[in-house]
Amino acid sequence: MQYVTDSAQPTSSPPGERGLPVDWELASRTAGRLMQPGPDATPAEAAELVQRLRADAVVAEQHVRETTGLGHGLPLLPADVVDRKAWAAAAVAGMAALTATAQLPEVSRVARRVTARTAGLQVGGVVAFLGGRVLGQYDPFGGSDGGGRLLLVAPNVHAAQKALDVPSTDFGLWVCLHEATHRLQFTAVPWLRSYFADEVGRFLSIAQGDRNAVLERLPEVVRSLRETGGDSLAIVELLQGPEQRAVLDRLLALTTLLEGHADHVMDAVGPSVVPTVATIRNRFTMRRRGGGLVDRLLRALLGVEAKVRQYAVGSAFTRHVVLAAGMEGFNRVWESPETLPTREELANPGDWLARVHGL
Repeated sequence: MQYVTDSAQPTSSPPGERGLPVDWELASRTAGRLMQPGPDATPAEAAELVQRLRADAVVAEQHVRETTGLGHGLPLLPADVVDRKAWAAAAVAGMAALTATAQLPEVSRVARRVTARTAGLQVGGVVAFLGGRVLGQYDPFGGSDGGGRLLLVAPNVHAAQKALDVPSTDFGLWVCLHEATHRLQFTAVPWLRSYFADEVGRFLSIAQGDRNAVLERLPEVVRSLRETGGDSLAIVELLQGPEQRAVLDRLLALTTLLEGHADHVMDAVGPSVVPTVATIRNRFTMRRRGGGLVDRLLRALLGVEAKVRQYAVGSAFTRHVVLAAGMEGFNRVWESPETLPTREELANPGDWLARVHGL
């Protein structure tokens, strides 16, 4: 059944060669057609969940501010509680906005049109797959003014809570803590939004190396397939040239930090706020690893497995630094792009502490 409809309409690719050659409207329509229906819920259950999640988002951000020391004085903004199709439309619109500044090599108008249609179908399929799993999302480029939008996917929250067999009131607030942390990361750190967008645009704008260079790396790609069991992230990295790989490293370091920090905060708030936090974390971690063979294969191909590893690495880094330097010391990551940890430092937090704190 419908939970709520706070929708967002994607736009077509900008004229010329800016932006990815993706038919974003087709992607949105495709995702909507392929999206599986949400779990059954009575009108009373759906209305209660929507109302509670909206309230939880505000309460959660208050707790996140107290825990992190970020965002004091900023307005407390509401969240949009949506159904799966509304999330898909918002996700496609957000991707279109994020990639709009990419400058790609010039191709013929006909080739771009054909590519855009194929890519639109592919993006729609990916979004449809993820649409049944995403609990919430902060899109720093979403909303009517492009200034950011926090989305909570009510049917997915409901389904996950039932599957985990945990209290609904605790689980909803726990999810909100994660997404409120993401919103605060972008609203309390003035340079982060433009830095992220610039890096994505830079990565997409760097022309791929010639075919011979890619072919030369194919033996390495095949070896990686055997060693990693089809790790999509490892394969993507191997197919990049040196310049692209440097930008990709910075993007992966940033997203790993953002995800790990949010995971740390949602648990650090503590059992006084979410009494069953330990149970939820244990069961949710198992859920992230679960799924049948086909589901796990799709997750690997779409990079979901790589994202799961990001949570663990980023959370371990955050925990180590907070224990060594306190939350105030950890918050030095937000001072500038230069104080962000590198991928190597995320795996070795002591190196970041030595570089930034001299510890």
